[in-house]
Amino acid sequence: MGLLNTIIKTFVGDKTKKDLKQISPLVDKINKYQKDLESLNHDKLRNKTEEFKSRLFEKNKMLFEKVDLLNKEVETTEAIDEKESLYKEIDKLNEDIQENTDIFLNEILPEAFAVIKETARRFVDNSKIKVKATAYDRQLSQLKSYVNLTNDFSVWSNSWDAAGKPITWDMVHYDVQLIGGIALHQGKIAEMQTGEGKTLVATLPVYLNALTGKGVHLVTVNDYLAKRDSAWMAPLFEFHGLSVDCIDHHPPNSIERRNAYRADITYGTNNEFGFDYLRDNMAHTVEDLVQPKHNFAIVDEVDSVLIDDARTPLIISGPTPRGDRHEFDVLKSKVNSLVTKQRNLLNNELAEAKNKIKSGDNNEGGINLLRVFRGLPKNMALIKFLSEEGVKQLLQKTENHYMQDNNREMHIIDAELYFVIDEKNNQIDLTDKGIEVLSQDNSDPNFFILPDIGAEIAKIESKTKDPKKEAKLKEELFKDFDLKSERIHSLNQLLKAYTLFEKDVEYVVMDNKVKIVDEQTGRIMEGRRYSDGLHQAIEAKESVRIEAATQTYATITLQNYFRMYQKLSGMTGTAITEAGEFWEIYKLDVIEIPTNQPVARKDENDLIYKSKREKYNAVIEMVSKFASDGRPVLIGTTSVEISELLSKMLNIRKIKHNVLNAKLHKKEAEIVAEAGNPGIVTIATNMAGRGTDIKLSQKVKDAGGLAIVGTERHDSRRVDRQLRGRSGRQGDTGSSQFFVSLEDNLMRLFGSERVAKVMDRMGLEDGEVIQHSMMTKSIERAQKKVEENNFGIRKRLLEYDDVMSSQREVIYKRRRHAIDGSRLKLDILNMLFDTCEEIVLINKSAKDFKNFEFEVISNFSMTSPVSESEFEEIDENKITKKLYSDLLNHYNNKCQDNANSAYPVIREVFERPDNKFERIVVPFSDGVKSLNVVTDLKQAYQTNGKSLINDFERNITLAIIDNSWKDHLRKMDELKQSVQLAVHEQKDPLLIYKFEAFELFKAMISALNKEIISFLIKGSLPNQNASTIQEAKRPNNKQKLKTSKDDILNTEEMAEKARSVGAGASNSQQRIIETIVREKPKIGRNERVTIKNVNTGETKSLKFKQAELMIKNGEWVISS
Repeated sequence: MGLLNTIIKTFVGDKTKKDLKQISPLVDKINKYQKDLESLNHDKLRNKTEEFKSRLFEKNKMLFEKVDLLNKEVETTEAIDEKESLYKEIDKLNEDIQENTDIFLNEILPEAFAVIKETARRFVDNSKIKVKATAYDRQLSQLKSYVNLTNDFSVWSNSWDAAGKPITWDMVHYDVQLIGGIALHQGKIAEMQTGEGKTLVATLPVYLNALTGKGVHLVTVNDYLAKRDSAWMAPLFEFHGLSVDCIDHHPPNSIERRNAYRADITYGTNNEFGFDYLRDNMAHTVEDLVQPKHNFAIVDEVDSVLIDDARTPLIISGPTPRGDRHEFDVLKSKVNSLVTKQRNLLNNELAEAKNKIKSGDNNEGGINLLRVFRGLPKNMALIKFLSEEGVKQLLQKTENHYMQDNNREMHIIDAELYFVIDEKNNQIDLTDKGIEVLSQDNSDPNFFILPDIGAEIAKIESKTKDPKKEAKLKEELFKDFDLKSERIHSLNQLLKAYTLFEKDVEYVVMDNKVKIVDEQTGRIMEGRRYSDGLHQAIEAKESVRIEAATQTYATITLQNYFRMYQKLSGMTGTAITEAGEFWEIYKLDVIEIPTNQPVARKDENDLIYKSKREKYNAVIEMVSKFASDGRPVLIGTTSVEISELLSKMLNIRKIKHNVLNAKLHKKEAEIVAEAGNPGIVTIATNMAGRGTDIKLSQKVKDAGGLAIVGTERHDSRRVDRQLRGRSGRQGDTGSSQFFVSLEDNLMRLFGSERVAKVMDRMGLEDGEVIQHSMMTKSIERAQKKVEENNFGIRKRLLEYDDVMSSQREVIYKRRRHAIDGSRLKLDILNMLFDTCEEIVLINKSAKDFKNFEFEVISNFSMTSPVSESEFEEIDENKITKKLYSDLLNHYNNKCQDNANSAYPVIREVFERPDNKFERIVVPFSDGVKSLNVVTDLKQAYQTNGKSLINDFERNITLAIIDNSWKDHLRKMDELKQSVQLAVHEQKDPLLIYKFEAFELFKAMISALNKEIISFLIKGSLPNQNASTIQEAKRPNNKQKLKTSKDDILNTEEMAEKARSVGAGASNSQQRIIETIVREKPKIGRNERVTIKNVNTGETKSLKFKQAELMIKNGEWVISS
């Protein structure tokens, strides 16, 4: 690839150089403006911000006035088409305002950046800055220690507290930081090395874009960085009258958090931004909404947020019926026993394999070896044996032989096993022998075997003639199938928990809870759970409390959340290896920003050993030498287990050290702060201290700087680059060295066979090592394989969520319209028209006036506006318009009647001498369901009850939307699991999912429209009595909802789960999967069918799409 890249650069040019060439002229302009600003006094410098805002307002003034006029026109217009046209015009004007704003920001960029750079310089040069006090200064002086008032002046100090750490401002933007700021404003990713001051870089585009008043969000990977950066950078913005806040300081759904979003600049963690979006779309009042429109976001450590966290969707869930029922406790002992049997069996097989290979019987020895590998690939004794000369090649040769012809002979190997593990795809399959052992204590030999649905149904239909008995037998069969599906799924998840998920590697147990350790950062992922019952299986394995299953109420992937922003950009030290994914998914270009000082760190080629034992001994030797030389050492590990092993080895050598892993992550800032001291040894994960710099004294720099020692190559190259980047900041000296063994997971699963062959040919003895650039490149190729696989998983997840995203957009838009009430009337009119149109089309096609009349009466409580003869003669469009017109009049009259009947009650309550109510609860009923509507008493009194009707419409719409959406999400979850079976029919599950999801959503919207319109028309006050009116109180105890991030299975895992038909059984209850199981043969819409009238016996031959409406009516059936 190196030669290919050189050729491409020769003909096409270097992208980095091209990017920098376009930006460089702007840097010169910024520096020129900044020199000019030096002559201004402090007050005139501050006035530049108001000047920018005034110029921007003048640029859009005419457009703002047009929008105001159109909004007033909307309020006085009743016609649906006219309202819709006005709203479209308003939206178009808002787009024009945004376009004008973008042009203006680009025009003033050099001047605005110069203002921030000059402000930073003045804070460095002056310990106190005295300016005329503004109203905002007076407000800040009561809250911030660095702003003090003296008569009519405010004095700004250049020292303040940043998240518990006292700082004195000492930074002025370098030219490379100006380049980074320009890239961020342009909506790109700025890749800047560690120590280049990304936090300071962000102040430039943040200030510029905050001038619009639409809000700028700065997103961090953890709450410590959000709180620190918001406090650290705040004075720079506040000096210019811009407000700054951090959402992580305030509880969700609070007034304080809402105010934090109203600030010009808002800091926060990626999860909290996402969860606030979901919470807002579960809110029921305007007061509960906290998040404004998504204007501009800068994502710090963008690779961690948009790549690593992208495969874990944010989920808000609540209790589900019988969610605490499961079989994990019951099956746990059986699985534990089965795993023990397999382990004992394979320990003997491994001993036999060693003896046979030693005696020269490679054929039988290879079979034994492959059997052990298929049964327990993570067996440490096996991993150790595979590192010996020629053994791994023998295993690969034997495996290739039995895998040929589509695994035709593999059953010979698997016959002796109880279960087979595919570690690469994270799958486990029970063998016949395993099923037999598990069923020994049960009277039913088929206790763990799924019935063949097709064959069993055929038997029932052939033996039973009584339709009722046949239906009952089929129902029993489906119940048995569901029960066994769930049991087998639970069993598979327990087997995974016992064989593929290791404590202190993939997860830790703390506070009697199983907590996932992030594979990228080594941090504990609070609130995150493995999906599909796997987390419950691990809880059962570790004998901790098994959490009840929950139902999804709202969900979104971080990918789709951040794609909602008008403009998105990011910064990190490691993005270029994922540049393709950033562009394909987010349309974000990556720009490599040069370092302020040349990098002096020396990166050595990898040291490759045969075994982990040799590798770790070599690591300790190197660490001992560096520590004795007075150099600080940062040891990078990939798991808690390895960090604790190395800690024990260092303790034996009596070498003082600090450990930073998932169990001790709360001490991160403290440990990282000490990591640059002479002779200090720190053991940490590969991405430890992200967002914090390890600073070195001159003494340490003279000794050689910070030494990075990587104990294993990570699956991703950028994670290794992140570890390397801890050393060599701002031209500091330093070194990095990675240690690798053939037993490492990366080498074991994806490592090149050539590496093992080279080591065998050289006849290396224990402890000997290979170090060569060719070997390092071979390892990086293995990492590329993993990166490509992970990208595929994330992209597939996004494709599934894109389907949900389009549906979510429709539902959430309706909710917003209902909550703020601005466009709710238009939505109701549209629902009214759509419902009329559907009723007319279905019944007109079926020529069924009686059913048409019945639907009009049952749904709208009014008689048909057309007679039977008119129904037959007039076309669909005229009938629809007639029905809509009469229905609209009927609805308006009903609303007026409700207002008139409610007003005397409201007046009586309001005019009571002892009345202290502000908001009241008014009960409404449609004769079947009841709903309490909350309304403002004074407003209802002043509007003669009209505001009560508006609140009635809003409450009804929200309640029915939420109920329907919750049920729809459950069906979508079931659908996503069920479609994986399509792989057996050589079909793409995603295409099936898209088609079925569309049908589900269409049916849901149709039912939703009818239900809302029906209740609005039928709803009234059941009792016109003032005693039924109560004061509305905000409930203190909200329903307990959980926020979590589910770890998503990859495509192969989902397919495997479908094969074991655990799919669709994540809760211990029988569930009907609608629109998924097809009971009749599929008929194309254009296929001709013969239908028969069940009453008259008349037959017709026509296309299915024409017959479909007649069949739905019930009077016609397909005869052939």
